[in-house]
Amino acid sequence: MVFKRLLGAMGAGGPSVDTVLDGGAVAPGGILSGQVHLQGGSADVEIEHIGLELIARVEAEHEDGESEGAVVFERFTVGGGFRLAEQERHSVPFSVSLPWETPVSELYGQPLGIVLGVRTELAVTGARDKGDLDPLAVRPLPVQEAVLEALGQLGFGFKSADLEHGHIGGTGQQLPFYQEIELTPAPQYAHVVNEIELTFLATPAGMEIVLEADKRGGLFESGQDALTRFTVSHHDVGARDWNSEVDGWIRQLVEHRASYGSHATYGHADPYAAGSGYGHHSAHGSSHASAYESGHGSGHEGHRSGPGLGTAVAAGAAGLAVGVVGGLVAAEVVDEVGDFFEGDDDEGGEED
Repeated sequence: MVFKRLLGAMGAGGPSVDTVLDGGAVAPGGILSGQVHLQGGSADVEIEHIGLELIARVEAEHEDGESEGAVVFERFTVGGGFRLAEQERHSVPFSVSLPWETPVSELYGQPLGIVLGVRTELAVTGARDKGDLDPLAVRPLPVQEAVLEALGQLGFGFKSADLEHGHIGGTGQQLPFYQEIELTPAPQYAHVVNEIELTFLATPAGMEIVLEADKRGGLFESGQDALTRFTVSHHDVGARDWNSEVDGWIRQLVEHRASYGSHATYGHADPYAAGSGYGHHSAHGSSHASAYESGHGSGHEGHRSGPGLGTAVAAGAAGLAVGVVGGLVAAEVVDEVGDFFEGDDDEGGEED
């Protein structure tokens, strides 16, 4: 076994750690499992605790413009309280539940450009250190997939996806950020809408679906944004005509009926300012990070340049999957993910 990281804060003879996730993408609210493999160093050590952090790359708008950073959105303790002997190899299995609002990072196996990772923290008497980030793949829940596929069937195309720091007012949002999936309009709406932005806020019972339309302006009026919200149950997957349902949502949105609010309800808080929304606790007691762990600069535009739907539909492929395959260069996204994780390595020895 090749261990990924020698834990520098524990000295040259300290233990090393390698976390191996079980294969396959996990759905929001699903079980993430794997094993933490430890390799003893040059002396016996007491392992106080082994922790896992879920990390996301999040964009934030503030007075100086836009920046990116790594945000810890969940923490788990998966082991500890034992002695690791010199050169001993020891494995700790784990099984934890992802938060329901965990962003979707792939659709039909194709990456969306969302960067998620799992990082291991090892605490030894007198020191603690963090290992490498391991990429985390999250697939959509059945209801999310049904909505996305309906949008693709209706002619909407995938443009980009990102994570925005802040809260959507009036919703039950729990995490300090939300996912936006940007779509190019279907032909029947292209004359009134520049793009559609979609956000899922999942719960154990179902999810809130927030839709925002960047509306085109007429000859004597400027464009305006329209925002509306719908709630569905996880049990609705096989009980609705999703094409008709989603098309009705879009019509309400475009016609500005049942308006939920304006773009101002989106909370683009400055993550560096006091009271930015971090540090609250979820129902199960885990605390979120109090600020950005590192800034990686702006310029997160690499995955936005591809075309939307319009490629031929292969046998068995449907909906937005075609938009992802045709509009997103997978290798480019993989490079982006790799660069982000490599840039985070320098933080491995920092404490919170």
